[in-house]
Amino acid sequence: MWVCSTLWRVRTPARQWRGLLPASGCHGPAASSYSASAEPARVRALVYGHHGDPAKVVELKNLELAAVRGSDVRVKMLAAPINPSDINMIQGNYGFLPELPAVGGNEGVAQVVAVGSNVTGLKPGDWVIPANAGLGTWRTEAVFSEEALIQVPSDIPLQSAATLGVNPCTAYRMLMDFEQLQPGDSVIQNASNSGVGQAVIQIAAALGLRTINVVRDRPDIQKLSDRLKSLGAEHVITEEELRRPEMKNFFKDMPQPRLALNCVGGKSSTELLRQLARGGTMVTYGGMAKQPVVASVFLPSEPSMSFLCLQSLLIFKDLKLRGFWLSQWKKDHSPDQFKELILTLCDLIRRGQLTAPACSQVPLQDYQSALEASMKPFISSKQILTM
Repeated sequence: MWVCSTLWRVRTPARQWRGLLPASGCHGPAASSYSASAEPARVRALVYGHHGDPAKVVELKNLELAAVRGSDVRVKMLAAPINPSDINMIQGNYGFLPELPAVGGNEGVAQVVAVGSNVTGLKPGDWVIPANAGLGTWRTEAVFSEEALIQVPSDIPLQSAATLGVNPCTAYRMLMDFEQLQPGDSVIQNASNSGVGQAVIQIAAALGLRTINVVRDRPDIQKLSDRLKSLGAEHVITEEELRRPEMKNFFKDMPQPRLALNCVGGKSSTELLRQLARGGTMVTYGGMAKQPVVASVFLPSEPSMSFLCLQSLLIFKDLKLRGFWLSQWKKDHSPDQFKELILTLCDLIRRGQLTAPACSQVPLQDYQSALEASMKPFISSKQILTM
């Protein structure tokens, strides 16, 4: 049951919820601060009041949207994906957790409907995406502050715009920020069919980099391999193939990778470390296996040693372990730098060098099936909620 708006404001950050009221008929004295004039409009949103299984705690609620104030922007959400980070946030297992109750979703694209009198950088009709995580994009409409939004060109495909602000940004920064890679250098990654993985393949190809893409074995492995190669993947191999001794012959025809991108953890990350060139870097940006980045003993590439452990790799191969979180990158860089990154990616989209991941569009009211599909293994299609 919804609490009245007075308590609502205490529990919820103004930036995320400005202009929203629970549609319960309970309008305490604080409600007037949300609206400058007439009756609020009714909107729908996917809300969770406590952490847990998304299929159980997320509910479709009716909310009220108040009028726009001076620095506010009213938007109509067009499309919003379901990302692993969204699921983790609802479960309570993420580096940033919004105050509860919260609207789900950290990414998406919206169209500006109206702007306040103090807004100078946006106008009705513009497309916008969230500047930071936590806005709550799984809803039909919202009122945000101008600074919470970034304009994107409306001449790119809708699915590309909806999935632009997280995965492609993560892929680009990891390729650019940790090793000084040159055309012809190679990169190895796991979770290669994920949203980030598909972006890595395409951006790397645009930069002239060669990719070794590791995926879990599955019945339709050839179909997946063909699709990733159509995006620009040079090699697609399974986790099992990566563990075989024959891999030592793999790098006779291509350089050992200086950069490894790990989104899985556990044994998968161990195998990525094995393949890195001396002095290389493994960047961890996720933990899909829910297992730590550790290395048990394994046969090394140097025949003079019988076994190596993680410590030996760090000592004798001088490998580096790093982490990446886009939210932290944004904190360390200016909004203008993030806007520049977005525009760089939009240029790649216009040139046909970066496309959206394989997507399934699902109406907002069918959110239950979308949430369930997003948590199933071997699902290569990203669920995108349409409003």
